[in-house]
Amino acid sequence: MRNELDKETSPYLLQHKDNPVHWQTWSEDTIAAARAADKPILLSVGYAACHWCHVMAHESFEDPDTAAVMNELFVNVKVDREERPDLDMIYQTALAITGQHGGWPLTMFLTPEGAPFWGGTYFPPEPRYGRPSFRDVLRQVAGVYREEPGRVAGNVTAISKRLDAVFASNPGDAVPLEAAPEVARRFLAEHDPVLGGIGGAPKFPQPTILKFLWRTGQRTGDGQILQAVRTTMTAMCEGGIYDHLGGGFARYSTDAEWLVPHFEKMLYDNAQLLALMTEMQRQEPNLLYEQRIRETIGWLFREMVSEGGGFASSLDADSEGVEGKFYVWGAAEIERELEDAGFDAALFAAHYDVKPGGNWEGATILNRSHRKGPFDAGTEEKLEAARAHLLKVRENRVRPGWDDKVLADWNGLTIAALADAASLFGEPEWLERAESAFAFITSHMEADGRLLHSWRDGQAKHAATLDDYANMSLAALSLETATGDRAYLDRAIAWAALLEEHFLDPKDGAYFFTADDQHDLMIRTKTAIDNVTPAGNSTMMEILARLWLKTGDATYALRAEAITRAFAGSFQQQPIGFPGLLNGVEWLRHGRQIVVAGDPSDKDCQALVQTARTAGRALSVLDILSGEDSLPEGHPARGKGPVEGRPAAYLCVEQTCSPPETDATRFREILEARR
Repeated sequence: MRNELDKETSPYLLQHKDNPVHWQTWSEDTIAAARAADKPILLSVGYAACHWCHVMAHESFEDPDTAAVMNELFVNVKVDREERPDLDMIYQTALAITGQHGGWPLTMFLTPEGAPFWGGTYFPPEPRYGRPSFRDVLRQVAGVYREEPGRVAGNVTAISKRLDAVFASNPGDAVPLEAAPEVARRFLAEHDPVLGGIGGAPKFPQPTILKFLWRTGQRTGDGQILQAVRTTMTAMCEGGIYDHLGGGFARYSTDAEWLVPHFEKMLYDNAQLLALMTEMQRQEPNLLYEQRIRETIGWLFREMVSEGGGFASSLDADSEGVEGKFYVWGAAEIERELEDAGFDAALFAAHYDVKPGGNWEGATILNRSHRKGPFDAGTEEKLEAARAHLLKVRENRVRPGWDDKVLADWNGLTIAALADAASLFGEPEWLERAESAFAFITSHMEADGRLLHSWRDGQAKHAATLDDYANMSLAALSLETATGDRAYLDRAIAWAALLEEHFLDPKDGAYFFTADDQHDLMIRTKTAIDNVTPAGNSTMMEILARLWLKTGDATYALRAEAITRAFAGSFQQQPIGFPGLLNGVEWLRHGRQIVVAGDPSDKDCQALVQTARTAGRALSVLDILSGEDSLPEGHPARGKGPVEGRPAAYLCVEQTCSPPETDATRFREILEARR
């Protein structure tokens, strides 16, 4: 065997192409080779922006002596977890079953057939942190595999049974939306009322939970729930987890104050936080959130657009081998750079926590946690100019690694967020970029009518998952709302049909994570428990509800109801694991249908359409009727149209429509009055 990673396109895999380890990729051929050699498989899973992945690589995978042990005893497989989330889901769950905390790098030991029997995450080269050395682990595991086959078989059987149970449906009557306030209370019990966030350090943004809390608070009028979301978002927007020069949020904060980030920036975090802030901004305009939305979108367009218009996956935490080096400053450095350029260094230092000795390991992480804005216009103008200058200075530093692969699922979240923000703020360029990314994926990441998951360096690869189809459907429906282009709706309808054919479990009506014709996995997973992104089944609840509201086809509503029944038993056991599913249930129960009837070139019609896209709660679908257009059978506004030649708008909730409204201001009041 040889190291085969030089044939790959993933930046993470290419980081390991010169290792003395004989890395293989995950494939049926690799499994066959392990069987033929009767060697266990060492599966190493990570991603390009992962700090501890880099550490273990430098300490162990680049070491010839360690590599020699690995090559002698194992068939070694390296996987980019972003390229193969299906594999990562299975083996992270297997590790959790053994009672260990998951994470990356994931280090799993498998039988030649791919069944897990033991594992861990990071292992040091020498015993430390209470962990054995990696070489000792290798020898011990290989010894157990050779000398104690019964023990290995017992572990395999126990883990496999638990995997089957974890990913089996646990049906019940339904997931009741009435349970949402109690679930919200459980989250609030863990909420930091001063600094925001769920739980203590490390603190993660957890946008799915925040969106659930926001929507529950809006629907019920519970001010405490709403304030928890405001507190958390404001703390993140002003804290060190936010890049105050370049825009964008880091993956998490290592401390409870949101000061010290784990400096990697992930596309999926920023997409979801953009969507959340846009939804909050739609109902409660806030200058701080608008500023962060604009800055983060600016960062996306400046630093995260990959070849062809799709969005790249991540920026690394490290540069020059040091975590955070690209982002931190010295007080004297800031004073010199700003004063030499004619800026008020003292003003900047007072607002961004710049002081001698720094605020983290002798360096300064810029933040405004101690002095929250926005400030008066004159101060903001001076601070903006100083930030722009320091950003130019920072651009001369050695940049963090850039993982420029395009992932369909993360791009779907990003496109949907951009489309919604473009409508709210009236920014046509944002919408154009969203449409361009969508066009790239549908033209470069499809084969034989099916989506592919990943693209880089001219190659699309890996079968699409449920999340790819669900999130790209979300993007399609957001683009349809923003543009009125029926082609986007047709895309979502086609993808829903494809999911029904290849992903649906006919036994319970929920969706598997992988298709029925993918054969390189030990198990087909199925879940509605949210992770760092909403579970695909949760997102499909929203997609199916929106398709029902748009088309009048009750089959979509029945499909959505089946998903709630499939996971109802699991929800009763662990309700806080399903905030995304509850968001989907709200769409099904209370999604709104807005209809604007009139000539699209008429200014009054345009005003009504813009109001429909920007006012009130975000849980609404929009139909624009002109000329001979008509609504589908079963739509509560079917047959309604302009009033005495004037464009008219209708709001329909739970199959009941408001009287026609011809004035955009009054229609905004109607939309904002309904929870």
